[in-house]
Amino acid sequence: MKTGIIFIMAALALSVGCSQPPKTSGTMEQSDKPAYALVIHGGAGTIRRENMTPEMETAYLTALNTALDIGEKILQDGGSSMDAVEAVIVFLEDTPLFNAGRGAVFTNTGKNELDASIMHGADLDAGAVGGVTIVKNPIRLARAVMEKSPHVMLSGPGAETFAIEQGIDTVSPEYFFTQDRWESLQRAKERENQSTGSLFPADYTNKFGTVGCVALDKNGDIVAGTSTGGMTNKRYGRIGDTPIIGGGNYANNATCGVSGTGHGEFFIRYTVAHDVSALMEYKGLSLAEAADLVVHKKLKDAGGEGGLIALDKNGNVAMPFNSDGMYRGYAKPGQREVAIYKD
Repeated sequence: MKTGIIFIMAALALSVGCSQPPKTSGTMEQSDKPAYALVIHGGAGTIRRENMTPEMETAYLTALNTALDIGEKILQDGGSSMDAVEAVIVFLEDTPLFNAGRGAVFTNTGKNELDASIMHGADLDAGAVGGVTIVKNPIRLARAVMEKSPHVMLSGPGAETFAIEQGIDTVSPEYFFTQDRWESLQRAKERENQSTGSLFPADYTNKFGTVGCVALDKNGDIVAGTSTGGMTNKRYGRIGDTPIIGGGNYANNATCGVSGTGHGEFFIRYTVAHDVSALMEYKGLSLAEAADLVVHKKLKDAGGEGGLIALDKNGNVAMPFNSDGMYRGYAKPGQREVAIYKD
């Protein structure tokens, strides 16, 4: 871990105390609807204790807690789920610990290409961006696409032109450079060179890096947002599930909000985020039943790895994943948990 990252981890560690990992299975059902609820993730994948130093673990848990602090304060003060989700994801995008915004991974050509989406469960309005390289906080641009354009998704240079026209903060591409992510690219290229007849290494550990947030406010509105730097060593302008409405992000006040993280191609093919909502709407499954069926049965059986966070209209939370770990946490009035590992 390089000096810059260590400094950031230390600063985060001083900002707020860390909760202990939850002793639940990842799903919290309750009968009384809370005044608000918030659930977040920082990506899923090969996340194991033996690969994590105590300092790194503290930094990640502290960052998750800080993100929850930000969103919970907005919701406690009567703010909207839209504002809470945007603020939480902006923080996560600005934190190099996660593969989004400042911590985005590099493509095969040594660039950082960012994707994000946001969806409003009240009216199913949505906005998304793909392949942007100079937008500091892609989640802000995704919201602008939703609220200030007639479109759902913008990509590449066109999306960046729209960002400038809307006054969204832009930065030099060098802003996104971190030494740790650069070295990850070099390792990925070395593995690729040693493989035979494959563009990508056989393992998918470099595919899992996303941040997400789902919030329920006092008005019963559910908003889901997701942001990512994509996949290390990706080529050809590849875009994953993060900006695909219904794939890696979905919200509907009638059912739930979902943000996914994992092997994006599978999340797109199996419309994972929408599938959770559909199972609740059409089959009458609970949030826990729907989320577990999608992640542990349908997705896993298809060969897809990853997880999701979800929040239903009654404030119930689900955080299932079929990988080794997932950075995750949730908050409700008087309740909070954050966790990283499977156990």
